[in-house]
Amino acid sequence: MSTEALVYLASASPRRRELLAQIGVPCIQAATDIDERVLPGELAADYVQRIARAKVLAGVKSAPPDAVVLAADTVVVVDEQILGKPADAGDGARMLGLLAARSHQVMTAVSVARGTQLNDSLVSTRVSFRTITAREMAAYWQTGEPQDKAGGYAIQGLGAVFVTGIEGSYSAVVGLPLRETADLLAHFGVSCWQSV
Repeated sequence: MSTEALVYLASASPRRRELLAQIGVPCIQAATDIDERVLPGELAADYVQRIARAKVLAGVKSAPPDAVVLAADTVVVVDEQILGKPADAGDGARMLGLLAARSHQVMTAVSVARGTQLNDSLVSTRVSFRTITAREMAAYWQTGEPQDKAGGYAIQGLGAVFVTGIEGSYSAVVGLPLRETADLLAHFGVSCWQSV
């Protein structure tokens, strides 16, 4: 495997690393530290794209010259409200209460850059939930799974039991839309299936 084939993943997310591995793209993780606060009046689509771009640009600064750097950001949106990671059990229950028995949007922005060249993509997926009881919310929080997840749930984990339907990209809900990511990487000369 050549060094040129490596992608620098500007994220500490084990899920994004696993998704890249799923399509055979080797990566080196190099997490970035940026301000992820939502700006006043900022729409969810604008926010998630701004954060992904900020992460990739920070990654370019710390990666070797000519490295291909990838970053992504995912948000859960309901009633135009961005749901981040829950602060505590009460906040987690509040989020699940907002999501229960209805549909919400999950938006994932992906940015890929090399030097000053940057391309990105925004993917929106509709996820529908069943009714969730207060007892289930409390029990789910105790598993530890929702504590570091946008919207307070993980579709690829125990939270899957709440999902009644999905329209769009499953992998985008997990944290990285694989088709769009593969297209972006191909633009920079990085192919899939390298490590298969």
